[in-house]
Amino acid sequence: MPPRESVSHTTTDSATDPATDPATDPATDPAADPSAGPAPGRPVPFFTQAVSFEEAWPDIRARVSEVIDDGKYSHGRQVGRLETALAEWTGARHCVAVNSGTDALVLLLRACGLEAGQEVVVPAFSFIATASSVVLAGGRPAFADIDPVTYALDPRSAADAVTERTAMLMPVHLFCQMADMGALAQVARRHGLTLVEDSAEAIGMRWDGVHAGLLGAGGVLSFFPTKTLGAIGDAGAILTDDARIAETAAALRHHGRTGRTLAHFPGISNATELNGVNSKMDDLQAAVLLAKLPRLAHAVRRRAELAAVYTERLRGIPGLLRLPTLAPRGVATDAVFYVYLIEAERRDALVDHLAAHGVGTETYYPVPLHLQPCFSELGHKRGEFPNAEAACERTVALPFHPDLTTADIDTVCDLIRRFYTGRAA
Repeated sequence: MPPRESVSHTTTDSATDPATDPATDPATDPAADPSAGPAPGRPVPFFTQAVSFEEAWPDIRARVSEVIDDGKYSHGRQVGRLETALAEWTGARHCVAVNSGTDALVLLLRACGLEAGQEVVVPAFSFIATASSVVLAGGRPAFADIDPVTYALDPRSAADAVTERTAMLMPVHLFCQMADMGALAQVARRHGLTLVEDSAEAIGMRWDGVHAGLLGAGGVLSFFPTKTLGAIGDAGAILTDDARIAETAAALRHHGRTGRTLAHFPGISNATELNGVNSKMDDLQAAVLLAKLPRLAHAVRRRAELAAVYTERLRGIPGLLRLPTLAPRGVATDAVFYVYLIEAERRDALVDHLAAHGVGTETYYPVPLHLQPCFSELGHKRGEFPNAEAACERTVALPFHPDLTTADIDTVCDLIRRFYTGRAA
């Protein structure tokens, strides 16, 4: 699954060429006051893992060589090992590896029993796959507003969205912290709904010691390359403590084959009892993830350190409306910074300013889900979910990746300060 629906703002090679870089010409960039100091010496990409991947390469190469020696490149030994390792790391009883976080959502919803036409309550601020997975599983998304601090599904708005057709509630854990799972679980119990989690971004996040994705019927993980634990392509997984859900999802990912013996054909297994799809994980992706998994705890700590540096450097800059804020909970929660997201005045102009100086950003998300053209038949109008719509207009994600340095953060923060004040720190 991509890094949630976003608009990527990158720079061309001219950004590093003094002869063509608009950062060197105040006439093309009013914020580039000569008194503010020189332009950054090198670009800061939104994401890269060149250095960290090189460090992990010996282990990755060894795992990949195993795959080649085995000669089985899909649904093989490495996938089984990864499922066992992820189950142990997260505390899940069952882990089902699939080929993307999006497929993980679709198959989870189907395995949890979603029927044609039933509604699933989802937040209006999320990646398109949160809602499109409901449609692909045969259901109908019912949108609700978000909490303005966590950007996650607001429990009161979720409760208001419930109708007689509603079967499930699916919060999304975005950016650095989990949705209010205590309050959302109460909503689910009160209305007799199945609680599932879009925990694609949430590896390492925990609620009162329980890993994200395991507070209800099940959850998912995405291993898109930008994720905290990233593959070198698409890959995903389903987490659940329910053996029936795990068995059904495992069959659905493999054309509906259950592995059981056919009653009318004694001695022949691989019964096809469900209409499934081909969503098996490649062993090459499993090999990469197995090699990187022992480094995950360090990656989580490093991201927390980088987030703290950003917050310290950005605090007090006029024009910044909100920095990442961890909502108080009544239980212990573990935050994991997948993205460093800010809210800013004149967001689009700020993005253009950073891009002109070689800094990449991502806009999460430019259009709220209820206003996406593919959901126009649901009849939603602007103004129905004000918190979601405000987030779409104000938020931007700053560079945040394994290879980021404090010098890079200083460059980004100085450029932001220059944009709003006309001077460097």
